[in-house]
Formats: sequence, C-alpha cells, structure tokens
Amino acid sequence: MADIIPIKRALISVSDKTGLIDHAKALAGLGAALVSTGGTHKAIAAAGIEVEDVSSVTGFPEMMDGRLKTLHPKVHGGLLALRDQPEHARAMAEHAIAPFDVLYVNLYPFEATVAAGAHFDACIENIDIGGPAMIRGAAKNYGYVAVATDPDDMAEILADAKTRGGTSLALRKKLAAKAFARTAAYDAAISSWYAEQLEEEAPAWRALGGKLKQRLRYGENPHQKAAFYLTGEKRFGVATAQQVQGKELSYNNLNDTDAAYELVAEFDPKESAAVAIIKHANPCGVAVGASLIEAYTRALACDAVSAYGGIIAVSTKLDRAAAEAMTEIFTEVVIAPDADEDAIAVFSKRRNLRLLLAGGLPDPVAPSLTVRSVAGGFLAQNRDNGRISEADLKVVTKRKPTPAQLSDLIFAFRVAKHVKSNAVVYAKDGATAGIGAGQMSRIDSARMARLKAEDAAHAAGWSDPMTVGSACASDAYFPFADGLMQAVQAGSTSVIQPGGSIRDGEVIKAADDAELAMVFTGMRHFRH
Repeated sequence: MADIIPIKRALISVSDKTGLIDHAKALAGLGAALVSTGGTHKAIAAAGIEVEDVSSVTGFPEMMDGRLKTLHPKVHGGLLALRDQPEHARAMAEHAIAPFDVLYVNLYPFEATVAAGAHFDACIENIDIGGPAMIRGAAKNYGYVAVATDPDDMAEILADAKTRGGTSLALRKKLAAKAFARTAAYDAAISSWYAEQLEEEAPAWRALGGKLKQRLRYGENPHQKAAFYLTGEKRFGVATAQQVQGKELSYNNLNDTDAAYELVAEFDPKESAAVAIIKHANPCGVAVGASLIEAYTRALACDAVSAYGGIIAVSTKLDRAAAEAMTEIFTEVVIAPDADEDAIAVFSKRRNLRLLLAGGLPDPVAPSLTVRSVAGGFLAQNRDNGRISEADLKVVTKRKPTPAQLSDLIFAFRVAKHVKSNAVVYAKDGATAGIGAGQMSRIDSARMARLKAEDAAHAAGWSDPMTVGSACASDAYFPFADGLMQAVQAGSTSVIQPGGSIRDGEVIKAADDAELAMVFTGMRHFRH
C-alpha cells in the first residue's frame, strides 16, 4: 500500500454543486480523467471540461428515473479493487475495470427535504442509494481511493495533490472516517424519520447522527473535551442562532442558553414579553410584562445575586431600553428571536457578552426526541411538551382560586417544568417570587425558595417578600403536608401540584386548614 496515490481518474456525482466547476477544473489541471453522472456530467461538460458519462463506462443508460446509474461492477470494482492483490488485478484486467483514485459524492438532500415539510413520497425519492454505496466502497478502500463528501474535502484533496503529487495515506484515512460518519448520519436521519412516520415510539434500532458545528474549548470542566453537533432538527434555539458578538460559546454557555430559551418560549409573545434568567440550567428569575424592560426588571428582582454571570433569554425583539438594563450587570449570554439596531449598538459596548439571535422561538408543544447517555447505552424520550390550561385544573380545596390566582398558578407551573427536581416555585403577578431547585426533598426546595425570596426582599428594602400572596407550584406531588406548610409560611395563598400521593387527603386537609386554594393538574414535570 503506497503512501502517495497520484490522481489519474476521478468519479464525481454531486447533488449540491457548490464549487463543482472549480474542483473539476483543478482535477483536470492535475491530468485526471473525469467521469460523472446525470446533472453533474451536464454541468461539467457545459463548462467546457472534458468529462466521460458514467453510462459509457457501464454500458447501461441511466434508467428508472435516475434510480440506476452507478450500481455496476465497473463503478464499484474501480472503487473497491485492491490494486496490489493479484486476484483483484486479474479481475480488473479481465473485465476492463479501471480504478478510481478520487470519489466526490454528496448525497441527495434527504434531510433538507424533510425539513421543508415535503410529503412522504418526495422524502422517499430523496433517499440516496447509489451515493452511500459508492462512498462506503471508496472509504473501505482508503488505501487507494480518496473520498470526498463535501467541498471542504475536495479542497483538502486538491491541496494534498498539489504539494505531494497525489493524496497521502493519512488524508485518505481521515476522509474515510468522515465518509463513514456521513453515511451513518444520513441513515440515522432516514431511520428516525421513518420511525416517526410509522409512529414507532421505541424502534428496534435507534440511530443518532449529527454534523459538527463547533469544536469547544472544553466541556463542563477544563479537563473534558467537547464539541457541538447539529442534528438537523428544525427547532429555533442555539442551533439556529447567529452570534452577533462576544467570546466563543462554551459548553456550559450552550447548555444554559438552551435551557433559558426553551423556558421563555412557554409564554406567547403575542400576549406579553417574557424574560428568563438562567444559572447552571436553572432559572433564577422569570417574568412577563407589557415590555421587555418591565419583564426583565421583574425577573431580575427575584434573585439579583444569582443572576450575576447568568444567561438571559427573551421572547420578543430586543430594544434599546432592555439592552441598557441588561448591560448594567455582568451577563454571559443574551438570546432573543431578533434585536433592533439600537439594542445591538448597546450590547457592542460589552465586547465579551455573547449576543445570539435565533430567528424565532421554539414551539413548546412540538414533539421531538431528547437523549441522555448512560453506561453502555442511552435513554431516549419524548421532549416534555406537556402543558396544562385552566380547563385541566381540578380544584380540591374548599376555597377556589380567583382569576388572578389561576393566572399565577399556571405561570408558576410552567416555570416549574423547567426547574431541576425537586422544584418549588413561588410566583405573583406574572413574576417568580422565589425558586427552589434540585433539592433531594421537596420540603427543602420549598424552604429554599422561601429563603431566597426573603433575601431578595431584604436586599431591595421591601417590607415583605414577594411570596406573600403568591401562588406556589410544585413539579410533583407533595408527599407530606410539611412541604405545603413551607408555602403557608412563605405567605402563599394558592397551590398547584400534580396530585397523586397516597397522602393527598392529608395534604388537602392541611390546605383547607390554612385556607389555601389548591388545584391538581394530573401532570408531573420531573426534570433531571
């Protein structure tokens, strides 16, 4: 197996023709004979470059609406033959099979077709068969063939050929690894789509794939390696965001920003502006308001200490007033659907602050898949897109909640959905008053949220914490009345929880004794 393989013959068949003519000219300039298919052949020939149609190689015309073009021994033999093996060499000579030194194939745009919302038959027709077969064959035979699946690969091949007189073994190995990953991701997209079409919740095989978007400096901690991959899911957020300014995004930035943006999307921007401030994937303040500046001010008031160095997500277009308020404290990231020029100008004065414009809000009720690794495998589940409305609530106490309390109860429960369990959230007038996250016992989460609210009141010089007269939300049922009594001590007058404990009766009696209004949702929102 030689290190350097001169490029004498190349096969090109591309769906995305970006840079095609430049690459074809460069290959021809190196003295390579070009073979191509269908539209790729027409494009190269129209540019005045000598190119042979693959049908003249195979002796068969393109047929069946293009489904059959390259599935032939004279194509695959030229890609798979081990040239230093006598038996392979004899077969090539006997059957007039000429070797290929370069294969450049990018695949039918299946992922883009699905993302565009095409119907079933159109998606099926955009499943490439011959392309992946050629790519895998060339990649398997990396000892002799350099395989390219995108323009960047071709640029590397041409650069290698110009400096070395051919492709190096190291480059061919690297491109082979990438090629196998590309076909694996392509097949993963197809299998996932097919499972969705068949409404299979747990297919026998689950494949995952992604394209590298960014190599990260490190992971959660400096000793961990990390990278950010795109799956092709059509969902607004960190994957779609344009970074307008600021330092490179870190692993923790991306994780926290995703959490913040998913939370803020729970609130309809047509009804009000919403702001969520996140620290370590947990909210430290959430609020809605008539304007962004109002919502931000109220969200910050919940826990201004924890907000320092946090992530801010907003549901509407950023304006100057909100931007000026947000730059008064140190913030890592601000993400929004859009921003006006005045807001961008304000943020530009904080050069390290990362400003992301996502282009829209994620749909909080759209179905999608979430994945978490475990030793030896991974867990897959539907995204928690459950939502409750007033019609879903069951009043279980003697006192019924007022319209204002109902509004706060639903607001608090939507926030609690995005707080690490055990989660307890106090809210009043469309703003969080205290948030207790990630405690091993629910009573501790309720106590933490109350103490946070008391600290905020002391820092702001208020006579009473915001929890007085608040709604209290729990992501899961109160197993005992002691957690509920923390809400009473905080000053809450209404409670929302899933219900379902064997001690529901005891908890309801405690609520009645404290003259609370309490509703059950029947829906739990654990978050781990």
